[in-house]
Amino acid sequence: MIREQLTEALRVAAEAQGLDAPAEIGLEQPANRDHGDWSSNLAMATAKQAGTNPRELAGQLIERLEAAGIPHVDSIEVAGPGFINFRLADTWLHDVLTAVVDAGEAGYGRNDSGAGTTVNVEFVSANPTGPLHAGHGRGAIYGDALASLLEHNGYDVVRETYINDRGVQMETYARSLQARAKGEEPPEDGYHGQYIIDWAAEIPADLDLDDLVAIREWGYARAKQDQTEVLDALGIEFDIWFSERSLLEEGKIESSMQELKERDMIFEQDDAVWLRSTEFGDSKDRVMVKSDGDYTYLTPDIAYHSVKMGRSDRLINVWGADHHGYVPRMKAAMFGLGHDPDALEVEITQMVTLLRSGDEVKLSKRSGDIVELREVVETVGADATRFTYLLQSVDSQQTFDMEAAASQAMDNPVFYTQYAHARIKSIMAKAAEAGVERQPLADVDLSVLTNDRELDVLRQLFAGPGMIELAGRERAPHRVVQWIRDLASAFHGFYHDCYVMGDGVSPEQTQARLWLSEAARIGLASGLGLLGVSAPDSMWTDEVDA
Repeated sequence: MIREQLTEALRVAAEAQGLDAPAEIGLEQPANRDHGDWSSNLAMATAKQAGTNPRELAGQLIERLEAAGIPHVDSIEVAGPGFINFRLADTWLHDVLTAVVDAGEAGYGRNDSGAGTTVNVEFVSANPTGPLHAGHGRGAIYGDALASLLEHNGYDVVRETYINDRGVQMETYARSLQARAKGEEPPEDGYHGQYIIDWAAEIPADLDLDDLVAIREWGYARAKQDQTEVLDALGIEFDIWFSERSLLEEGKIESSMQELKERDMIFEQDDAVWLRSTEFGDSKDRVMVKSDGDYTYLTPDIAYHSVKMGRSDRLINVWGADHHGYVPRMKAAMFGLGHDPDALEVEITQMVTLLRSGDEVKLSKRSGDIVELREVVETVGADATRFTYLLQSVDSQQTFDMEAAASQAMDNPVFYTQYAHARIKSIMAKAAEAGVERQPLADVDLSVLTNDRELDVLRQLFAGPGMIELAGRERAPHRVVQWIRDLASAFHGFYHDCYVMGDGVSPEQTQARLWLSEAARIGLASGLGLLGVSAPDSMWTDEVDA
């Protein structure tokens, strides 16, 4: 690709000038295209070594570059304090088209930047005490999209969720089901949602309502079933459902406590056991074992993270906004257990404001005023749900307007993006109906692709692989969303301004534009696939002016 060609040419020019080129030669695309297509700071980085000023060195390097000749380069010039700016012929973008088609949907943007590294992505991890609510949706979809991104970047990814299937919340949940099954009000501190009433009515007649353990286990299975169903509807599957109970059964909690004690990371005070979390920036040390001998929430979680550390190179946890202060405690514990605390990453998802009929909906599993994630999916569809949650960075607050997300209009981002793919499929169908057969790409003259609209599509296709790698590195699926919307916009612009067939369109243009459309389709399908969103063949209309 052009970046590698320019970088190598710069390296050769520097060596010919008697310079030691940096290991990483700076080469960027200027934000303002008036400054050229690519720009390098090589002269500024090596001017001191050369014993001259950057602009003079840049001029000398340009002479060597021009003498050697670089494919697709129209001109090279010095800019500013010593930048080397390249202006390219359109032919480099024609190579992009060929590269996209050769890669195909599965290969487009795929790279090996994470090869040899196992990453455990833990997300959702909701208590099995009720349905997933709309607030869970953001972390669930973000975690799944991030895992897909990392896989595309060459990482060996494990998708995992943690089931808090023991402790006070499970007993409270069981007592709430028990009360409703007996026709009574749940305890004051219990769960009061409508789902408790509905699920209690499903309890089998032969189940002893005085057997709280039996009710708890039935309720556990019912909640997990409900959560699995809505996750399945969103296309989310886990490699591991990890049970907190297994930590007790296998002695993992006690062994981690013992190891922390041996490393002097815990201490006793006021009849309780404390973690020295202040050593990692926590505001205070944290209780692990209360004075009554019960574990706090933190204690089994530490053991769980130690288990994960034992089978992965890196951990990425997707946690809610209320867990921000939890991060230094867990890093302190990982250090105390002999693990690299930097191998633990935590992505905090900010709150989502859900709108229904223009009004904000408050979410509270216990109060009963709850909007289930299932309702969101059923209202707007799985594709729109996923795309909408991924529109923004998870570290920003989000407003999710269900009516807007469900609309079949071009101002709806998911519809607009998917419709670009559907348009391409319709163009292909129209061509087939007209008896136009797409020739092998190697036989097609791509030099006829000179219209700015055509080149805009190719520029977006060129940007895709770099954006996919950046999105994986920054743990930012929303960057893929931004890019794929730009690609869709570029294609819609091409569609409106450039006919693929018809009067005034030469056979050569038709063939080149058919392949341009196919390359755009590959980019759109690949990007949508990374987001877990479908690439439809048709939508609300199949009418296409080809």
